[in-house]
Amino acid sequence: MTVTRTRTAATPTGPRTGPRTGPRTGSRTAARFATAVAATALLALTATACSDSDVDKAKDRAASATAKAGEAVSSATEAAASKMAEVKDGVDAKADVKVDGPTKSDDNRATAKITATNSTDKKADYAISVNFRDGDGNLLDTVVLNINGTDPGRSKSGTARSNRNLSGTPKAEIGKALRH
Repeated sequence: MTVTRTRTAATPTGPRTGPRTGPRTGSRTAARFATAVAATALLALTATACSDSDVDKAKDRAASATAKAGEAVSSATEAAASKMAEVKDGVDAKADVKVDGPTKSDDNRATAKITATNSTDKKADYAISVNFRDGDGNLLDTVVLNINGTDPGRSKSGTARSNRNLSGTPKAEIGKALRH
């Protein structure tokens, strides 16, 4: 089996030569993740296929896996964005929030300890969007963690837990944090 990869140029004059600027978008990383899932599934299934019919079935299963993976990431990203949009009078507080240590696995779900340090002189609540990414930086899942009642000048922690099972050791990062 021959696999051909094509790449479209980032600019009309040629491929991107400088470093990536800006965050990766959910749909782009979801597509990369879905493509990787499909390619892996297709390769595994076609390696054991014995006929053209079996190969066609393998292709259909791979396409289905791709669609489901992409839908799951898109759905999680949209749900997180919707929850963050519900925060009234939120102030950007990404500098107040950090991921404490590496992610862990709990019942096949990725978990990450998140700490918010209230830098104001009033009690505050935090809404934090946490992204889980694979080793290549592809977005796997997004969740929203609320840390409420953080006293002035104090820190409070919570645990972000992925919406679905994630394999490997994904990395957690703060996408957006609002203090309200």
